[in-house]
Amino acid sequence: MPNDDRIQLTKDLYEAYTSGDRKFYEDHLSDDFTFSSPADVGLDKAGYFEKCWPGAGQGGKFDYVRLIESGSEVVVTYESTAADGSKGRNTEIVGFSGNNISSVEVYFGWSIAT
Repeated sequence: MPNDDRIQLTKDLYEAYTSGDRKFYEDHLSDDFTFSSPADVGLDKAGYFEKCWPGAGQGGKFDYVRLIESGSEVVVTYESTAADGSKGRNTEIVGFSGNNISSVEVYFGWSIAT
């Protein structure tokens, strides 16, 4: 997969989350997908949808500070603005297996004063 495609697919992943587009996730997550954050380490695909997906579809936006492809991963640092106006900053690593997203690792950042 060309570099721009992985970076674009990563951006599309975040946009699909804010809009609640579960079909995008169903179409692009690998069967062996894993999600890890300090709060939830090693969730499988079903666990991700159970624990994390309820927060999807609430609007907001992402401003990308960095999008760096390294091997089969894209490192993303973003500043997010939630629908309620609260802001935060995180870094995540999105892993790919072929054309599918195989993992997401979340490293929590901090809140940003509004």
